[in-house]
Amino acid sequence: MSGPIWQPGEERASRSNLACFMAGVRSKHNIELNDYADLYRWSIEHPEQFWPEVWNAFDVRASKRWDEVLVDGDQMPGAKWFTGSRLNFAENLLRFRDERTALWFRGEQGHDARYSYAELYEAVARVAAGLKAAGVGVGDRVAAFMPNRPETVIAMLATTSLGAIWSSCSPDFGINGVLDRFGQIEPTVLFTADGYFYNGKTIDSLGRVRDILGKLPSVKQVVVVPYVDESPDISGLPRPALFAEFGEATDEIEFAQLPFDHPIYIMYSSGTTGVPKCIVHGAGGVLLQHLKELALHTDLKRHDNIFYFTTCGWMMWNWLVSSLALGATVVLYDGSPFHPQPNSLLKLADEIGISIFGTSAKYIAALEKAGVKSGDGFTLDALKAILSTGSPLAQESFDYVYRDLKQDVQLSSISGGTDIVSCFALGNPILPVWRGELQCRGLGMAVEVFNDEGKPVRNEKGELVCVKPFPVMPVQFWNDPDGKRYSSAYFERFPGVWCHGDYAELTEHDGVIIYGRSDAVLNPGGIRIGTAEIYRQVEKLDEVLESIAVGQEWGDDTRIVLFVKLRPGVELDDELRARIRKIIRDNTSPRHVPAKIVAVADIPRTISGKIVELAVTRVIHGRPVKNIDALANPEALEHYRNLSELDTD
Repeated sequence: MSGPIWQPGEERASRSNLACFMAGVRSKHNIELNDYADLYRWSIEHPEQFWPEVWNAFDVRASKRWDEVLVDGDQMPGAKWFTGSRLNFAENLLRFRDERTALWFRGEQGHDARYSYAELYEAVARVAAGLKAAGVGVGDRVAAFMPNRPETVIAMLATTSLGAIWSSCSPDFGINGVLDRFGQIEPTVLFTADGYFYNGKTIDSLGRVRDILGKLPSVKQVVVVPYVDESPDISGLPRPALFAEFGEATDEIEFAQLPFDHPIYIMYSSGTTGVPKCIVHGAGGVLLQHLKELALHTDLKRHDNIFYFTTCGWMMWNWLVSSLALGATVVLYDGSPFHPQPNSLLKLADEIGISIFGTSAKYIAALEKAGVKSGDGFTLDALKAILSTGSPLAQESFDYVYRDLKQDVQLSSISGGTDIVSCFALGNPILPVWRGELQCRGLGMAVEVFNDEGKPVRNEKGELVCVKPFPVMPVQFWNDPDGKRYSSAYFERFPGVWCHGDYAELTEHDGVIIYGRSDAVLNPGGIRIGTAEIYRQVEKLDEVLESIAVGQEWGDDTRIVLFVKLRPGVELDDELRARIRKIIRDNTSPRHVPAKIVAVADIPRTISGKIVELAVTRVIHGRPVKNIDALANPEALEHYRNLSELDTD
């Protein structure tokens, strides 16, 4: 295509938050800013001026402003932002106390709940009082095993209002998946629903919660949200309380005033090389970054209704909830996006008047395969932007959106990660959309693409990196006192430069193309899955000696292929395949279950004993393997070539 696939009208662009912000910067700093490229360049060359402009533009609430914006700004890691400031994350998300709808929940079975901003404040105040009475204070951990309901948001805000740290897992995780995460951070209070609904099925949570708590002695109190049963059996849980009865009503919240980098969230890596890393995020960095991304890049305004299809275990939930700081209505959905029909969420968008609709690339591709088109039960009249993340959005999906869903809509493919609970590249309300590209690099994010020699390149594939510090870098990894695991995760390949692990390209339009992860993380349907989580379950079976899981490109997506090395005399029959899939599903999540299970004679390893997923991935796709000398048994790769089992569905 010779031109952009969409571009904003002059009036829409001029009325955007970004255009207003640019005009303010131009006037205050007396500098020439003709376009976004000028603003972006200024934001990364003058971070000490740019980030305070974000703070002031969106009226960050703080009991004390900063002494210095940036200390040790040439250190990465090591830079410190807004030193001396004191603020509270929840206070900034609860600044409004009026009757506008703050949260609008819809479940796949038709459950509907709404909270005004005034009601949200009251609910948070009550739950915060309950947590305080339970002994929760600054630095304590509160965990959730919850579906995407308003109570999850309320519990998070109550937790962070006290200066405690929030962490959540989706309820479709198995017992070991939860323990691998919460077992490391030792929460004192656990919020859970009694169950949830998915694709027409009712799934119990309390049975798994009881098993989890048997191995999680740190939890002293459990708060249960009735969802599938109005009167769930909560016996046998430590100090059980129903959510509606937890805490005493109070008029005001006493927001703990804490440093800029005080922890609010613990999130988790995918667990590729062992138990997941616990990534700790700070209040000020998350708040500033989310305000910038939601207001400037997404053009979120108070009258907007914003939706993202996400679970509470994905960073997009955290990102979505920050929309409260701008006074918008946050639309929450829990259940299957295709229940009872493929167009269910799009009909919901019409019913509620969703103006910003976030989802995954896989969902958009699935809509196209299902033949969903505007006019078939929906019109999307209120919609101004569609956001897509989780995996690269195919060029054909860009075509589908503009051909079959809506012509005048900003389609923003965005990319970042759990590591920064935000984005490196994302949308822009004043720029055109080019087919297959993310519109721009984020303001204040000095993003480059490096070749193998560590040199910046353009119009060439390479590693996505960030060459300067930014406020939303993780505060630390949990239980990493000397910071070695943190440094190793991001700064080992290019010292002093954040290496994100995405394979990317900067385009001639100054946009970004993401080609996927450059490491061994699996990405079926855009969901990051660590291979180690699969191995730990499969190798519990006596019949399986070893295993290796890789992603196979299949259609427009990636599917998981599991190779197993079996005990002598054992045959991989349908019964064993079924047991392998069951143990994975029961102890991790349905998304971890492999599409193909294949028996092999040997597993390739490095000389140091590590199995090599990337080498196997290259072989099954017919690509050459680099650094074969690093393998202790390179002949094992021959077992993976030209396998007929991988040529079928």
